[in-house]
Amino acid sequence: MEIRVLKYFLETAREGSVTRAAAALHISQPSLSKQLKDLEQELGKKLFVRSNYSIKLTDEGMLLRKRAEEILEMVEKTTDEFKALGDITGGDVRIGCAESHLVSHLAQVIRASGKTIRGSATTSTAAARSR
Repeated sequence: MEIRVLKYFLETAREGSVTRAAAALHISQPSLSKQLKDLEQELGKKLFVRSNYSIKLTDEGMLLRKRAEEILEMVEKTTDEFKALGDITGGDVRIGCAESHLVSHLAQVIRASGKTIRGSATTSTAAARSR
């Protein structure tokens, strides 16, 4: 069972028509009909009651619709999680620098970034001893 075919199935169920679903999916109606028939064969169950101008889901089709929605939601969530792996969402940044007028420039750059920054200032042991 392919994710693409589950999307086709859901669109057909939503539209209530293979012709309208094919148009919405930008594929040919015969191609969509074949994909749906293959899905029914793969599952060994009839998913639609077909009439001349519309289709309705069978009980098995309603079950697949529910599961397909859950599966596609999970696929989308997983894809989003993997896209976000490269995003930095938090952590510690430690900046070491000597006393200099450039420290004020660094503070201005941080303020201009618009990010909320929580932190504390510490001094090194050597600097603390020389004071």
